[in-house]
Order: sequence, then C-alpha cells, then structure tokens
Amino acid sequence: MTICVLGAGAFGTALAITLAAQGPVTLWARDATDMQQRRENTKRLPDFPFPAALTVTQDINNALQADTVLLAVPMQQLRSFLALHATALAGKDLVACCKGIDLETGMGPVQIIAAEVPQARAAILTGPSFAVDIARGLPTALTLAAADEDIALRLQKALTTATLRLYRTTDTIGAELGGALKNVVAIACGTAMGAGMGESARAALMTRGYAEMKRIAAHRGADPDTLAGLSGFGDLTLTCTSETSRNYRLGLSLGQGAEFDNSTTVEGTATARAMAQVAKLANIDMPITLAVVGLLDKTLDVKMAVQGLLARPLKEE
Repeated sequence: MTICVLGAGAFGTALAITLAAQGPVTLWARDATDMQQRRENTKRLPDFPFPAALTVTQDINNALQADTVLLAVPMQQLRSFLALHATALAGKDLVACCKGIDLETGMGPVQIIAAEVPQARAAILTGPSFAVDIARGLPTALTLAAADEDIALRLQKALTTATLRLYRTTDTIGAELGGALKNVVAIACGTAMGAGMGESARAALMTRGYAEMKRIAAHRGADPDTLAGLSGFGDLTLTCTSETSRNYRLGLSLGQGAEFDNSTTVEGTATARAMAQVAKLANIDMPITLAVVGLLDKTLDVKMAVQGLLARPLKEE
C-alpha cells in the first residue's frame, strides 16, 4: 500500500512524518519549494526534520499515484477540492483527516467524500491529538472509522505506527460528529475561562455541551457509544482544556474581548453555525451552540450569553 497526505498544514505534516518512519510517504503542498529545500515545514510545524522516506511534492498528479490518500485539507475546502480531483481519486481509499461540518451542505467529511467521489472508499481519522505530539512521537490514540469493516481493518493496520494507535469503528457518523461538535464546546469553554468564570464553569460547559453532542448524534443515527470514545469524549476533553487548541484560543479571545488572528483556521465557527441550522430545523435543544453562534456573530456579549444559559428553566439531568 502506498500512502500520500494531501495538505501540509501542521496536522497533515505530522501524520506524514510519523507514517514515513515505517515506509515511503508523499506529502503534497500547494507550494512545496521551501519544504523540499529545508526538509522541514518551517511555517506550519517547525523544528521537525523530515525523515528520508518522506517525499514532498506540489505535483498533485504525482501525489495521486498512491493507493491510500489522507485528506488533510481544511474542512470548508474539502468539497471543492474533491470535486476538482474526483476522477483521479476514484477507486482509492480516501481518509478524511479534517474535523467539522460543511457550512453549505451540513455534511461531515465522510458524507462529502461519498457525495463527491462515490467510487472511492471513504473513511475518517479523528480523535484527541495535537500535531506537535504526533510529530514528536508521543503516544497518541485515534479513531479510524469506515462503514465497511474490511476497509476499516485494512486501514487500521496500514496507518498504525509504534506511537500512533488506532481503534476502528464502522460508525462514521458518530466519528464525524464527535470530532466536529467538540470544537463548538471548546469555543464555549475558552470563552468562560477567558472571562474569568473558573474551572467549575468550564466543567459544566463540557458536560452540558457533551449532552448537546449526543442529541445531534442521536438525530443523525450515530451509535451513542461512539461519542463516549476517542472521537467524542476523548477529543472533547483535550480540546476544551488546552491552549494548543485553536478553537479554545478563539474562545479565550472572545472571553477577554481581545482580537484573534483571522488567518487561523478555526473549524468550530462554521460547525457552530451549521449545527445551529440543523437544530432549528429538527427542533433540537442546543443552547450552548446557539450561544456560541451569538458570540461569533456579535448578537450576544459574554454577559448576555451567560445570563441566557443560567436563566433556562430548571430540569432533570
């Protein structure tokens, strides 16, 4: 099996580095010149030299010679990227390595792969992980989800390394939603911490945010046990408690009333808006998600958002 990673952001680069420790890997970037010369991604993941088995290219046709393609492109660009290269991607194992919900369609990455490249075999790699930890070779566990058990098993064996342990599932919907929705909760938790509300408030938001995740997952037909695993609870815990998380950092800036670097990709913003639309149409109660959308759209300030959540009717847990 030959492997390529499409997208040389921090996460895609880290995956390419760790996978290249056990065999040849191709990393594709729109502009690969600097990485080819320096043998390092100085812009997105500095101080991690590329192993000899890692080839960097900006020739998409060369990259797509691989049997297994890891899609590490931003979630909101995934659909257009797949449409552009659908013919070349047909018949391959396509593994989404992005988290989020497409704002225009409300679909997750596996759904988008199935819609844009129906001849491909779709999967998703998701769970609690930071790129720098993977690149350092620190122990990391992720979920590998594919609807076909045989495909999931084959990819699990091919993509597991000495430090990257994969658990497989056939519940692609649950894996998609866990990785996407935890980003919304992370924005809420960051906001609470940035505003000085304390650890207890963060714990409450994580717990009630998890309840919202389970409601949407049930609505979309996911297995609730998937949300209790790495792709749901595990990723939620990591993302809501570390400033390494871009979604959490955005929340911190909202809570502090500070400016945030708009060039930073924060998938939770689009996911929050997409899920708010789904919740409205399906009449699903998602107050934390709606509060995050209000903060992002500046229709609420932090004080108003907190008051709105605390003033909700008392209920049984």
